[in-house]
Amino acid sequence: MVDVAKAGARHTLMRLMAFLALFGALQACHGNPEARLPAPDPAQEAPSHAQWDSLLQAHVSADGLVDYAGFLQDRHRLQAYLDHLSGYIPGQHWSREETLAYYINLYNAGTVALILEHYPVGSIKDIRSPWGKRRLKLGDATLSLDDVEHGILRKMGEPRIHFALNCASFSCPKLRPEAYFADRLEAQLEAAARDFINDPLRNRAAGGRPELSRIFKWYGADFTQGGGTLTGFLNRYLKTPLPEGTTLRYLPYDWSLNDIR
Repeated sequence: MVDVAKAGARHTLMRLMAFLALFGALQACHGNPEARLPAPDPAQEAPSHAQWDSLLQAHVSADGLVDYAGFLQDRHRLQAYLDHLSGYIPGQHWSREETLAYYINLYNAGTVALILEHYPVGSIKDIRSPWGKRRLKLGDATLSLDDVEHGILRKMGEPRIHFALNCASFSCPKLRPEAYFADRLEAQLEAAARDFINDPLRNRAAGGRPELSRIFKWYGADFTQGGGTLTGFLNRYLKTPLPEGTTLRYLPYDWSLNDIR
């Protein structure tokens, strides 16, 4: 029982350290002074994501395809949501779940806005500097999608963000037809992980020769934090677990637009 308590305390400490590291990232995403954020208002609560939730329910199918043509008709509502988010700066007085939900929703809404700016387009990779150019306003600062993903979210020590962030491409994890909310974030991240890992269009783990999404190759270190293995992480969600030591191969990545058409 003592060992279990010590292990639990170490896990809690690691999560706390990762969360505190986030706020250093907020002050200097990728070390670039242009990415610095204003100081948060300690009296300001986290924002509502109801606007984004309504848009997703209207324009995203159950299988994660996006009606971009329909989204264009609601482009002003999407911009209103992004403007709404820009008035809130996450701080240490927010919970970890509130901060994660904020940045996941910001990333996904920003990605949809980027596609709409260039629509019709065959792939997000047809757009010049889709992830590196700073387009997202937060207070008087401007962030890129890379700043949000790599400079902030990945530093929070939560590998399941990779199943929540959508890059507007077919091989990406599906854009869910709902926003992420702090009060049910754990269940949403678990569902996103289980859905993606068991999706035969994006991962083929059955049959003795597992072929995985390249997400697991690109971000392998995120899934093995704390000394675990990638196989061990996958087995938390796979319907049929893989033996440790299984050779893992990776599928080609389809960057075609996740358009419903």
